Formats: sequence, structure tokens, C-alpha cells
Amino acid sequence: MVRVKRGLQTKKRHNNVIARAKGFRMMNGNVFSRAKNALMKAGTNAYIGRRLKKRDFRGLWTIRINNAVRELGLNYSTFINLLYKKNVKIDRKALSNLAISHPAVFAKIVDFVK
Repeated sequence: MVRVKRGLQTKKRHNNVIARAKGFRMMNGNVFSRAKNALMKAGTNAYIGRRLKKRDFRGLWTIRINNAVRELGLNYSTFINLLYKKNVKIDRKALSNLAISHPAVFAKIVDFVK
């Protein structure tokens, strides 16, 4: 029976992992076993980060809306409550963008719900 040598495939696999770990600190970017572990951890952190990003942006939109509404004599919670009562279906992202780029339109929305 012929002996099968897997060196070429192993080298290719190692090089692919090390290429994906390029730029990692210390030995994590150029030692296969360390790079493999670093990539696993990086993937886990990226997965978590994709979920945290959604929370962070919603918080940012809330802060922006609150600042814009306070200039017009309301606070955030009252404004959101009035939006629900008036059945205005604009999400926080759109409200935040309006408050920044079109303050006059945002002021009209606030006047409408008051």
C-alpha cells in the first residue's frame, strides 16, 4: 500500500489560518496554534459585537432625540409616549436623523404630538 503524505494540504491550511490572523499581536499572527485560537476568539467577539452594535445605536438615537426634544420643551419619555398616543409610526433611527439633518421637520413632528 502506498503511503499518503499530507504535508502539502497541512501547509496550505496553516498558511490560510495565518493569513486570516494577519495583524494580530505577538505570536497570535504568525504561529499556527496561537493563530487558530486567536481566530476562534475573534470570531466569538465579532458575533457578540454584532449584537452589541444594535444596542449601542439604539442608545445613541435615544440620546440624540432627547437632546433635540429638550430644546423644544419636552423630555424623551414624554415625547415617545405622545408619539404612541397619536399613533405616529416613525422609528427612533428616523427621528434621530430628522433631528440632526432637518430640525424644522422634527419641530413640526413635536408640535403635532404636543
